[in-house]
Order: sequence, then C-alpha cells, then structure tokens
Amino acid sequence: MAFAYQNQSSHTFVPERWDADLLVQFDPLLVWAATLVSNRKYEGEIRQKGDVVHINSLLRPSIGDYKLPEGMTAQRPETVDQKLPITEAKYLQVLVEDAERTQLAGGLDSPINQQMIRALAREADTFMGDIIAKGATALPAIKVTAQNAAQAFYSAILDMMLALDDNDIPGGRYVVVSPKVKRYLVEHPAIANAGAYGEGGVTANGVVARLAGFTVASTTAMPTGVDIVAGHSEFATYASQFTGFREGQSEKYRADYIDTLHLYGGKIVRYPELDTQKADSTFDESKPTKGIVKAAVEWPAA
Repeated sequence: MAFAYQNQSSHTFVPERWDADLLVQFDPLLVWAATLVSNRKYEGEIRQKGDVVHINSLLRPSIGDYKLPEGMTAQRPETVDQKLPITEAKYLQVLVEDAERTQLAGGLDSPINQQMIRALAREADTFMGDIIAKGATALPAIKVTAQNAAQAFYSAILDMMLALDDNDIPGGRYVVVSPKVKRYLVEHPAIANAGAYGEGGVTANGVVARLAGFTVASTTAMPTGVDIVAGHSEFATYASQFTGFREGQSEKYRADYIDTLHLYGGKIVRYPELDTQKADSTFDESKPTKGIVKAAVEWPAA
C-alpha cells in the first residue's frame, strides 16, 4: 500500500524481503530452538496462538515366529496422540519515518532492529530451554574443584553418553553447557585438541566442538539449576512461524510502522518404547524422557 505523502509509482516496500532477512538473522541466534537440539518436523500451518499441532506416534508392532500351519497373524497399526500447543505470541514492531527508505537503507540491519531480533530469539530460546530441562532425566550433580573441573566435566559428558547408550538413543546427539562449564571444559585436551576427536571451532548456534558423538554447544540461556543437558533432537520439537511483515501508517506519529508476529510452541516428544502409555492412548508426560539427560554442578565455595 502507499500513503498520501508517498509517490504511488515509487512505493516499493517488499515484505517478503524483510521476512527472508529476519529468518537469516534469527535462526543462527538459537541454541535450544535450533534444529541441533529441537526438531521442526511438526510445524504444519500455524495461524494463531492457541493452535494445536497433533503428533501421532506409531506403536512398534510385535515380531512373531513364522511356522506352519499357523502362518502369520496381521496386526492393526496403533497410534498414540500427542498435542503440540502453540502457546506463545510475540511481536516485533519498528517505527520508521519512511518504510521505503528504511528498506533501501538496509532494513533490519540497523543496530536497534538487530537488538529487537536478538530479544525475540532470546525469548524463544529461553522458552524452549525450560521445556527441555523440565522434561529431561536428572543425573547426579557434578562436584568440581578448581583443579579437577575440566576432567570432571569431560567425565560427566561420558556418563551422559552411557545413559543415552543404555536406552539406544541414536547418534547425532548434542550436549549444551553453560558458559561457566565451557570455560573449564575447553581446557580438557579432548576439546582443546578437538581436531583429533572431530571438528573444532566456533560456528553458528553456539557450537563449540564435537566430542564423543556429541555436538557441544553453549548458551547463556541456561534453565535455572541446570548446567549441562545432553540428548537427541528427536525428543524435543519446536514449532515456529512468523506471520509475515506488514506496514502501515502510525495513528500517533507522522511515520510508518513495520511489524511481524512470532507464533511458537514446543514440547517433549514421547515414544512407545521409552515412555509409559496411558489407557486413553496418550503418554504419561509427568515422567522425564529417557532421550534427554541433565545435570547441575556443585561449584566450590568462593
């Protein structure tokens, strides 16, 4: 649309360009809501807060012995329903003198808009981190001293590896650590010399290195009381959608506004082989998942 004070033929605000820029800048800021930690398999078509995405888990069929004359007995597939509610609705609105000129000047690249995108990402990441931590299986606290911290954290990650191995959790795992844990963990030779164990270097989404089958990441958005979380992205899902940028004329100021709405939700995904099925064909979600583990650190007194 064009306003009365704008030239009709030159008004070229393109919301799709802003949508693309937002996703390019938003996704690398995520850790908990990144695909490394949370899958995006069930996003579907999200239109408003309150929408529910349904996840059907197929029960594993039983295996029978083939012998004559009995032959084979067919089984009817059974599913367990899980609901992924879209509980969050956050908005980003930018007030500009002229939307067209703002677009030409770089749009979302301005410092204030960058801060707003970081704030949106932080909200989503903190939300997803809390869901994952609440649904994870707690392991014993890690007791450290200043002298043994690096080895203690390395050993804790190996204990998490064993806990996941015991439940046949597949490869492609992650471990997320707090910045304080990372500070000591990088002193361990397995991280400091990560080239001998996997891939080193810092990349997007907080990735630090790869170690013992884990991609190691770090974030400041750690849930309260948790210092290390390890698991697989199949056990947490995040559904997110930006409704698209729109523009309009401010009723209060001689300016345009540009805004978008971020709708999202998340949950722990349950599996018949690992979780308790209830009589109503749902899962008992009061129990922690076996596909994600967590631990707190008992730091030495200052």
